[in-house]
Amino acid sequence: MSTGAARIEGTDAARFESTGAACTGSTDAAPSESTDATRTRGPYTARIEGPDMNDTVRRREKAPIAAPHVPAPAPSLRPRTESPDTDPGLPHRRWWTPYLFLLPGLVMVVLFSLWPFVNTVILSLTDAQILKGGRFVGLENYGRALGDPDFWTATVNSVVYLAVVVPCLVLLPLALAVLVQRKIPGIGFFRSAFYTPVIASAVVVGLIWQWVLRSDGLVNTVFEKLHLISGPVPFLTDSTMLLVSAMIVTIWKGLGYYMVFYLAALGNVPASLYEAAALDGAGAVRRFFSITIPSVKPMMLLVGTLSAISALRVFTEIYILGGESGGPGGGARTLPFLIRQVGLGFAGETGYAAAISILLFLLTLVFSLLGHRLSKGDER
Repeated sequence: MSTGAARIEGTDAARFESTGAACTGSTDAAPSESTDATRTRGPYTARIEGPDMNDTVRRREKAPIAAPHVPAPAPSLRPRTESPDTDPGLPHRRWWTPYLFLLPGLVMVVLFSLWPFVNTVILSLTDAQILKGGRFVGLENYGRALGDPDFWTATVNSVVYLAVVVPCLVLLPLALAVLVQRKIPGIGFFRSAFYTPVIASAVVVGLIWQWVLRSDGLVNTVFEKLHLISGPVPFLTDSTMLLVSAMIVTIWKGLGYYMVFYLAALGNVPASLYEAAALDGAGAVRRFFSITIPSVKPMMLLVGTLSAISALRVFTEIYILGGESGGPGGGARTLPFLIRQVGLGFAGETGYAAAISILLFLLTLVFSLLGHRLSKGDER
């Protein structure tokens, strides 16, 4: 509208006029003195009259209300949800990509573990030899092994070896770990000294002990000088003594290795348990049997299983100390030694050696399952 009148009713009524520019929001019209006066007064109710003003109000009521401005969300860092197979730009997201990383390891396992085992099972059912193929004979090789005195001698030696070595490798490294765990001056030197045989080659260790135990070796020479013996002790020339000497070498070499296992287990035992037991008057021996052994019992079962498997696979110690025959008359041969002796040479019976290998595998599996069963019973 060009001109409009406004009437304001309140406690102090006042009349004022304003131009159309003021109603339409124009900045050209200056406010009147009455307008400034009424703005300084108290609250009042205003009534706006005029046809043009009503049209303006109606048009404003009919006008759509603009939606508030919402800023656009930041771009998401999530990967796109397209199917990897349909995304040509990202070939590394194919479903088979993880298997590419596993492929080298799988190939190694198949070539050097799975296939040799399957091939050994197949050979054990034939009469194959080194220089000629074999024919299928079924379980004949297994029946031959069960009736072979050499097989039973080797089996008894392996089981006796296990029965002596495993308890020593379970208890002695634990006692050694308890000793070297103490913080005393120079203990680092002893830790290194105890672990040195582990990093030494088994052949080197066997040669050192052969020089120590032979008839004119260090031990016999010292004993003779001290007049403790009248003649050399047959450490390497008697089957029983040879087997005992091999056990000593195995235990000596494994002490430092399993000591590290126990040191890791002892590090997890709370020191507060030992302090509480000491306050109650428990001595060192009582604390060892009441706190240390129960705390490291799972590790003892693991060490027992690992040492049992190693004892059944012993070969180097017998070969270095006793020679290719395995002692006088082969009386100190173990199952791995017998497998090597039967399967090698121009007349080597590969099928029969494979059958003995499978029997050794079953014997090892029995002791492994026994250790697993004991560990499960301990968890309950």
